[in-house]
Amino acid sequence: MAVRSAQGDGPTSSRWDGGAGKADFNAKRKKKVAEIYQALNSDPTDVAALRRMAISEGGLLTDEIRQKVWPKLLNVNTNDPSPISGNDLRQMSKDYQQVLLDVRRSLRRFPPGMPEEQREGLQEELIDIILLILERNPQLHYYQGYHDIVVTFLLVVGEKLATSLVEKLSTHHLRDFMDPTMDNTKHILNYLMPIIDQVNPDLHDFMQSAEVGTIFALSWLITWFGHVLSDFRHVVRLYDFFLACHPLMPIYFAAVIVLYREQEVLDCDCDMASVHHLLSQIPQDLPYETLISRAGDLFVQFPPSELAREAAAQQQAEKTAASTFKDFELASAQQRPDMVLRQRFRGLLRPEERTKDVLTKPRTNRFVKLAVMGLTVALGAAALAVVKSALEWAPKFQLQLFP
Repeated sequence: MAVRSAQGDGPTSSRWDGGAGKADFNAKRKKKVAEIYQALNSDPTDVAALRRMAISEGGLLTDEIRQKVWPKLLNVNTNDPSPISGNDLRQMSKDYQQVLLDVRRSLRRFPPGMPEEQREGLQEELIDIILLILERNPQLHYYQGYHDIVVTFLLVVGEKLATSLVEKLSTHHLRDFMDPTMDNTKHILNYLMPIIDQVNPDLHDFMQSAEVGTIFALSWLITWFGHVLSDFRHVVRLYDFFLACHPLMPIYFAAVIVLYREQEVLDCDCDMASVHHLLSQIPQDLPYETLISRAGDLFVQFPPSELAREAAAQQQAEKTAASTFKDFELASAQQRPDMVLRQRFRGLLRPEERTKDVLTKPRTNRFVKLAVMGLTVALGAAALAVVKSALEWAPKFQLQLFP
């Protein structure tokens, strides 16, 4: 059962709320709901259609629909027994104290006006979900920010289903963030600047000159923006999008946020402190549907396989969740909270590399670089291409993407 009724459901974009008027909005919404249920009720379920619905304008619209569609996107059978443990995980888990601290600090992630008793009960469920997933998957290592993702699922689908969905997510989309080191997290962050360079080389060069790096986007990436967005409607809209897409889509979305704020960045003093401060303060009034569309377009024009070849020049033979879904066997049992990740990120770079922590592309064909940032493409052919890519890596198929 969804528990966030204090905030309600509904579209996140003014293009849904206004535009052609209330009648047109209601007609579009009714049509989309019908298409979603048609895909759900087909035999077999039309997962490709559900991915298109999750990507397209407005996303999955309501938590009631998300409860039905999110399991399909993650290939989770809702009829399977709920995971349980016979152990006292709060006594046994090495991560309990850190998880407890993080959950106690998560008050703002719950709907405003929620009764304190209900919120405290959900926080206890949040702790239980995290500890259970970690016990069942000893290869996974807790990081600060993981609870921001788990609480989103808890509020939308409830404890039982959230446990199954987040467990699948943790062994696929989030797998790199749960390594004993942050090498793969760093690798994923290193996709950010090449994407920006493809679209706006002047902005890229300014950021490189400022030596700002990519740490400002770390909390965006490892929480799927759940930690930095105050409106839960925007968070779940992004989760619709990310669940339907390639595991690297959050870094494309991070790139389009930076590109959207181009003028603000260029108006900054060209130094690390100024640019990092600006980019760390993510605006709450972003045009989410426009940015989602642009991220999808960028993914199509500059696919991960192309960017991965560039990243390979820096980190040969490095593998990520985007490139493999094999089971991992890891020896270390250390937790990697967000602050540790930040420290490790800085420590991984030699001094001479810190001013250039991503690979840039030669300056070629700049005048034909991107019609993709226009709104004309929207989510037609681009959405189909993104869906095709999503189906190629989906958990069900266990494929290697980057030969």
